Amino acid sequence: MAENYSPLLKQLIRALQCLPGVGQKSAQRMTFDLLGEDRMGAKRLAEALENAATRVTYCKDCRMLTEDQICQLCSSERRDSSLLCVVETPADVLAVEQTGAYSGKYFVLMGHISPIDGIGPGELGLDLLEERLAGGVITEVILATGVTVEGDATAHIIASMAKKENIQASRIAYGVPMGGELEFVDSGTLARALAGRREMD
Repeated sequence: MAENYSPLLKQLIRALQCLPGVGQKSAQRMTFDLLGEDRMGAKRLAEALENAATRVTYCKDCRMLTEDQICQLCSSERRDSSLLCVVETPADVLAVEQTGAYSGKYFVLMGHISPIDGIGPGELGLDLLEERLAGGVITEVILATGVTVEGDATAHIIASMAKKENIQASRIAYGVPMGGELEFVDSGTLARALAGRREMD
């Protein structure tokens, strides 16, 4: 970072680099844009970030990001409570919703099993998921974790949990590329993947 940047400029550039895919040069461009002609935009962004960081939490049922104890998806009476789609991130929920092919409930893991990163069942809220599976309402769990080694391992653990409760566990398969993240898959492909889900062994 250039030595002649002021301390506040350096601080903002470093802060922006916490965003995925944003390196030093991208952070510098964003900083100069925000502090150049669009000061009002910068203030709106700062206020929105402050409000979200302070007020947004996790839905106590599905772990989706929300300001409420129970998110809108979980509280909706129009959704099929017998179907539960398990995804890795809130972005995956939005990706599935955009297909229009699913009308059940969700459970958001906030990641996948990754021992090398210290992420185990406890970090993914599997104890909460186990409670939901034992509730006697769910008849099918749709495993929509990423099509990666870690995503597959996570799906198999959850499938075993479902089998213990005599709940069918299916895995999205068709059309989602190996190594692909759901949020980057187009809605048509994801809709076909949901329709073509298969039962887990």
